[in-house]
Amino acid sequence: MSTATPQKFEFQAEIKQLLDIVIHSLYTEKEIFVRELVSNASDALEKLRHTQLTEKEIFDDKLELEINVTTDDQAKTLTIQDFGVGMTRAELVDNLGTIAHSGSKAFLQALGEGGQKNANLIGQFGVGFYSAFMVAKSVRVYSRSWRAAEPGHVWSSDGSGSYEIEPSEGERRGAKIVIQLKDDCAEFSREGRIKEILERYSAFVSFPINLNGKRVNTIQALWLRNKNEIKEEEYTEFYKFQAHAFDEPRLRLHFSADAPLAINALLFVPKENSEKLGFARLEPAVSLYCRKVLIDAKPKDLLPEWLRFLKGVVDSEDLPLNISRETMQDKALLDKLGKVITKRFLKFLDEEARNRPDAYAEFHREFGVFLKEGAALDFAHKDQLVKLLRFESSLTEKGKTTSLGDYVTRMGSEQKEIFYLVGPNRAAIESGPYLEGFRARNLEVLFCYEAVDEYVMNNVREFDGKRLTAADHADVKLPDLPKPPEGALSAEDTAKLTAWLKETLGERVAEVKASDRLVDSPALALNADKFMSPHMRRMMKAMNKDGADTPLRVNLEINPRSAVMQRLFATHTAAPDRAKLVAEQILDNALISAGLLDDATPMVARLYKLLENV
Repeated sequence: MSTATPQKFEFQAEIKQLLDIVIHSLYTEKEIFVRELVSNASDALEKLRHTQLTEKEIFDDKLELEINVTTDDQAKTLTIQDFGVGMTRAELVDNLGTIAHSGSKAFLQALGEGGQKNANLIGQFGVGFYSAFMVAKSVRVYSRSWRAAEPGHVWSSDGSGSYEIEPSEGERRGAKIVIQLKDDCAEFSREGRIKEILERYSAFVSFPINLNGKRVNTIQALWLRNKNEIKEEEYTEFYKFQAHAFDEPRLRLHFSADAPLAINALLFVPKENSEKLGFARLEPAVSLYCRKVLIDAKPKDLLPEWLRFLKGVVDSEDLPLNISRETMQDKALLDKLGKVITKRFLKFLDEEARNRPDAYAEFHREFGVFLKEGAALDFAHKDQLVKLLRFESSLTEKGKTTSLGDYVTRMGSEQKEIFYLVGPNRAAIESGPYLEGFRARNLEVLFCYEAVDEYVMNNVREFDGKRLTAADHADVKLPDLPKPPEGALSAEDTAKLTAWLKETLGERVAEVKASDRLVDSPALALNADKFMSPHMRRMMKAMNKDGADTPLRVNLEINPRSAVMQRLFATHTAAPDRAKLVAEQILDNALISAGLLDDATPMVARLYKLLENV
């Protein structure tokens, strides 16, 4: 250190204003200062790397291009040193004490304009350095330029309005910032705290970052590398690091784009859906970076809510950030970025579905519920999402699924609707009466097992010009079958039986008629309420919603070909009391199949009465 008297300078008025803003109102989290100083150090190293290509003589040219961070919890200091381009005395004055090169004037102007019109980063304004004064009693910057003829100097200030510069002998090339921390900010002199901050914000800085002699950033920013040069194990290691995961990813999308925005993205689909396993609702987990510096680890407005299962990184140089890099200024551009990523991911899923159908089917079994959520709620991407949905159907084997597009290719020329049935599983749907008429006519029916399916179908409404229709809806009209076999009730007897059933069952039924959809089952119940399906009614009842307890009235359809109905017709005149018990039991059986029987107690008592006469 030289014995020369330090020369004292007053900060320019604009710098004083800047310091006041930075220290008191710019950043919401004090820890951000570490990210800013490391980012500046990385910039200085990058400039030195370019300088080495054009200049023959570089001072201290054997130094490694790295960043060294040192903590001292006894002295309450934090030191950040880089071996970059360094600064001359004049550059220390210009860059740290005036607005000549720091960009501070532009920054202050941008603030005056509400921060809306400037698309630069804080690092490009050059004011990130001043964030150190949020936590510092004093800051000392030891620096020596890459130019061999320039001596070293030390710049020092307590941020109160002035700074000093004096010669400093024996300095290495680059800059070393020594921060004497305020008492209430002593946490930043602890190795563990700084390690946590570096791993969060600076894990992918291009140059080595050493904390107390040990390298911190050991994972590369894979999203910026050529994917043809990356090994599978590197992707897996990155996924585990970034997603804090223990499994291997199910799917991976690595892409870059130049228009309409400069984007580098690396996205992963985990092996399992943790929401399906009963864990809490997932939070956004695609981190937002700009030039490898973390902007937001969990940006809520980047991707649609239904893509919350994705993990990974999106890096864009075009982001218009506010000066603290902590929040986005231009919501419209963030939306644009999200739409580009969403569109690209949907294209990726479509390619997977076509090229690797079995793997896609496994993905859909695990994460299809998210696609269904998007199909029902995300109007902007509904068409692409609906094409990606998969369901079992009456024409597929158990466990095999089909798309709506494939369903349409199998439809007859006269069919105008896509039919579906909601049920807990395949066995329940196939054993129920609602499928019989469709099977007899060779009409395909999609099977919907998840609670969200009916909501999705009601919101999607149609596909490829074909209306999505519940096969158990009362308004479904099916084409005629060939004439009924011998032994069926005549039209006259059927009319008598339906009239008697309506009178006998009273207010429990809205209508009784012969069915054109039953083949083997004696009867089926159709919800008379067009606005509330049986499945919806069960859901509302489970949630104690208004309307779930309104009196239930159904349409009862009977099968004139059924031996049960033929026997009932004979009995309703010969033994009317017994016939009434049978009629009520037939209705309850139909309600059970429809999932509409709320109280089975009367049915049990009735069964015992019927058994007395066996």
